[in-house]
Amino acid sequence: MKIDWNKKYTTIAVYSLIVIFSSIAFYLSVTKFSRLSELTNAFFAILKPFILGFSLAYLFNFVLDFYEEKVIKKFAKRDLKLKQKRALSLVMTYFTVLVVIALFLKFVLPQVADSLSKLLTDFPSIMDQLYTYTNKLVEGLNLSAESKHLFNSRVNEIGKKAVEFATNLMPYLANLFLNVVKSVWNTVLGLIISIYILADKESFFALCKKFISAIFPIKVRNKVLYITRLSNQIFGKFIVGKIIDSCIIAFITFVTLSIAAMPYKILITFIIGITNVIPFFGPFIGAIPSIIIVLLVDPIKALWLALIILIIQQIDGNIIGPKILGDSIGISSFWILFSLLLAGKFFGIIGMVIGVPLFAIIYTIIGESVNNRLQKKGLPISKEKYK
Repeated sequence: MKIDWNKKYTTIAVYSLIVIFSSIAFYLSVTKFSRLSELTNAFFAILKPFILGFSLAYLFNFVLDFYEEKVIKKFAKRDLKLKQKRALSLVMTYFTVLVVIALFLKFVLPQVADSLSKLLTDFPSIMDQLYTYTNKLVEGLNLSAESKHLFNSRVNEIGKKAVEFATNLMPYLANLFLNVVKSVWNTVLGLIISIYILADKESFFALCKKFISAIFPIKVRNKVLYITRLSNQIFGKFIVGKIIDSCIIAFITFVTLSIAAMPYKILITFIIGITNVIPFFGPFIGAIPSIIIVLLVDPIKALWLALIILIIQQIDGNIIGPKILGDSIGISSFWILFSLLLAGKFFGIIGMVIGVPLFAIIYTIIGESVNNRLQKKGLPISKEKYK
C-alpha cells in the first residue's frame, strides 16, 4: 500500500508534534523542577572536565602558536613536519604551564596565605586601636552627649560586623580550598583533554566546519564561520592581552610597594593583579579592599597606597594597556560600562571579565548588519552624516 504524503499536512503534523512535545517538556520542567535541576547538575558535572578542557585548550593555544610559529620555526635547523613541530610545541607549552603553576604554588600562594593569616590574627588588636582612635576623635570634637553616644554605637556596630566577617572568613576560605582540592581530578582530566585537542586541533576545526556545512545553508554557514572567526579574534586578543597586562601591573605594584615598605604587600599585589583583569571597575574593586587593609594598620600609608594605585592605573590606562590591547575591543567607554553592569548583574565576576569582549562581538555584528542595510538603501554609513 502506497501512502500519499501531502506536503502541507505533513508540515502541519510535524509542527503539531513539536508543540505537543514542547508542552509536555514545559509541564514536566515546572512540576518536576527539583528533579530536573538534579539531572541538569549531574549532566554538567559529567561535562565539566570537557568544558574545562576546551577552555584550557583555547587559552594554551596562544602559547602553542607562539612556540610553533615564533620559536621552533625560527631556531629549528631544518624544516620539521607538522607532527614534529606540534609535539615539540606541546611539550614546551605544558612545561611552561607547569613552571608557572609551580612558581605560583611555591612563592605566591604561601605568601598570600601568610599575609591573610597575619591580618586575621592581628584583626582584634587593630580593631582595639581603631576604637581608641575614634574615641579620642569624638572627645576632641564639640559634640553633644547624644551625638557622641550615637557615633560610638555606630562605630561599635561596624566593628562587630567587621569582626564577624573576619571570623567567618577563615572557614569560608577553608571550604573554598576544599572545593578546589575536590576539583583537582576534573582539572587533571581537563588538562589531558586539552592536550588531545591541541595535538590535533586542525581535525577538530575541520570536523566542526563539516558539521556546520552539513546543517546550515551556504549563506548561513558562511555567516556562522565569520562570527566564529570574529569572536576568536576579539575574545582571544582581549583575554590574553588582559592577562599579560595584569601580570605587568602586579609586578610594578609589588616593586613599588616593596620600596614603600607597605604592609601586606604580597596580599595587596595579588588583589590588584587579579582584579585588574576586570575592565573599568577592576582597579576600583582591587583598590578599595587594599586601602582598607592598610588603613586598619597605618592611615598615612593608606593614603600613600591610594596615590600609588592611582599613578599605576594611570600608567596602565594610558601607556601599558593601549600598547598591549590596542583596539581589540572597538567600543566606547559607555558601552564598556553598559556591558559590565549587565553581565555583572547576571553572571557576577565571570560576567564582568567576559562581558566586554562578548558585547564587543554582538556590537560589531549588529553594526555590520546596520551598515549593510544602509548601503542597500543607498544611505551613508558614517555616523558623522547623521549629526
